[in-house]
Amino acid sequence: MALKHLIIGNGVAGITAIEGIRQLDPESSIALIAGETRHPYCRPMISHLLDGSVSPGQLLMRPRDFYDRMRVEVASGEWAKAIDVDNETVLTDKGNAFGFDRLLIASGADPRPIKADGLELANIFSMRTQEHVEAIVSALPEASRALVLGGGLVGFKAAYGLLRRGLHVTMLIRSRYPLSMQVDAFAGEMLLDELAGEGLEVRVDIEVTAFEGNGRVSEAHLSDGTSIPCDLAIIGKGVLPATSFVPLDRITVDLGIVVNEHMETSASGIYAAGDVAESIDRARKQRWVNALWPVAVEQGRIAGMNMAGRRVSYKGSLSRNVMRVFDTDILTAGIVNPPKEDEYHVISHCDRRRGTYRKLVFRDDVLVGVVMVNSVEQGGVLVALINDGTPISREKELLLHPSFNYAKLAR
Repeated sequence: MALKHLIIGNGVAGITAIEGIRQLDPESSIALIAGETRHPYCRPMISHLLDGSVSPGQLLMRPRDFYDRMRVEVASGEWAKAIDVDNETVLTDKGNAFGFDRLLIASGADPRPIKADGLELANIFSMRTQEHVEAIVSALPEASRALVLGGGLVGFKAAYGLLRRGLHVTMLIRSRYPLSMQVDAFAGEMLLDELAGEGLEVRVDIEVTAFEGNGRVSEAHLSDGTSIPCDLAIIGKGVLPATSFVPLDRITVDLGIVVNEHMETSASGIYAAGDVAESIDRARKQRWVNALWPVAVEQGRIAGMNMAGRRVSYKGSLSRNVMRVFDTDILTAGIVNPPKEDEYHVISHCDRRRGTYRKLVFRDDVLVGVVMVNSVEQGGVLVALINDGTPISREKELLLHPSFNYAKLAR
């Protein structure tokens, strides 16, 4: 029987869901509500658009005829406004109604808002979409001093791009070290030392309380009572799942939309995938939102296959990041800051001469977390150990060595 498949969101989760459906179901109809008017693009690459290393055309993640080849009806520039679960309908901000037999919510995430006066001033930006970055680039010719709010991944990508464009950049971090959601305090302190020599001014334990300017931002007031001049600001304080249109009385939402092992929500026939979905984290053994590109790819594909009628189980996601911050390589995965130390066994080693650091977190002889600063070549093996839940009952310290032999350790 031909079905009506409806997808909200044209990010990578929605796109891979289309491919998952078409792999099994070449006949049923597929409609897509795409808030952004642009052809599907690679969101992690928008920071390269800021630093000038790529052009807009290089961001495309599928050929321009993708929708035609997949026979997808696209409602471009329309945002989902409400879901009528009983009548199997999605309403958009343009007043249109789309019916469905199977629905996928792949709406992604929105920039996390901040509380500060003066946010309406010009030249204060988020950095989540291609449109955001193109607006930042357009403002660069008249800017010389930039402020970056947030010391996470987005903040560093923004700071790097602005430095490459020749601006003086100050990063403000509310925590006491950068990348506090990805690394531990020791690695964070190492990173602060590295940044001092890269021309990036970093201030910790501080945040903006207000912006001032005559139409365009020119100054920021800070929580310590001081002020700092700036003619451009980027808010990079992370993201929150985009769930404003989801009926909370019919679809269970915690931080994200709660899904089961088939990526199905609490409402039968309605699925969620990507940055909006909350599924089991394989290291934490509890529900978690891992807003990561590879997670969205896998979840979208599995959701699409389940929508098409094949029961495929999702084994859960794992928080993991591999990044280069200026000349420092960082790999993190799983639980890097254990909430209850008595339930975990933590070992670490730092070689200050080589500028390396490695931290491993175990729970019941199973590796559940890793932090690596430089010399990250074997990080993939450690991430695989976390994913597989392989017990390591002897000589755990061997994993701290930069050239450990897992085959010998596993015997």
